Amino acid sequence: MLDDMANAILPTMGASAEGHSKPSADDGAKRRQVIEGAREIFMSVGFDAASMNDIARAAGVSKGTLYAYFDSKEALFEALIREERAHQPERSIAFPADEPDPAKALALYGRLLVEKITSTDKLEQARIVAFAAARFPRLGRAFYEAGPLYGAVRLKERLDAFVAAGTLRIDDTTVAARQFIDLCLGDVLKRLLFRVVETVEQDEMDALVGQAVAMFMTVYGRPASE
Repeated sequence: MLDDMANAILPTMGASAEGHSKPSADDGAKRRQVIEGAREIFMSVGFDAASMNDIARAAGVSKGTLYAYFDSKEALFEALIREERAHQPERSIAFPADEPDPAKALALYGRLLVEKITSTDKLEQARIVAFAAARFPRLGRAFYEAGPLYGAVRLKERLDAFVAAGTLRIDDTTVAARQFIDLCLGDVLKRLLFRVVETVEQDEMDALVGQAVAMFMTVYGRPASE
């Protein structure tokens, strides 16, 4: 359902510009080359500073070839974000479904979440999308739905399973899922996003996740006496 929502927000891009022939259906390798060049430029200088000349140079194609695939920088940017949706960190984190102890499962999940979301390339991606969202609101919404919302929904499903098993006691698992994610990321993500620090030590991130699990279980865990 989330993927359908995101697809509805972002129309199919890559229409050919007027006066240029549309690339053939089997020309996917060239389009991929263009997308990779765009990723390099957008991630290094941001949307506003990027130019089609820079992108063509990075992609190793002529400007005419570039415009045969995308009729504007905006169209190319949207196409890139469409592709990046599928690689959001939240979509690649497998919750340890075979772990019956919610505290242990959440600790494993939390460490993976923090590790992936705070990676350098994902942080840069988030900065660029956040900056561009003022101009392209649907991009920000699609990015959110494909990543943070997707992750929260999947975590909610696992919390529902723990509640059904009687190992957690939660009235609203949607709220609880968001709370746990926020507890794990905490101030670390803010400091990294705003470049207050360039890196955070693994020990600090592990400690943060451990504290998040302890707080979560204090509120939602079932006492051993029950």
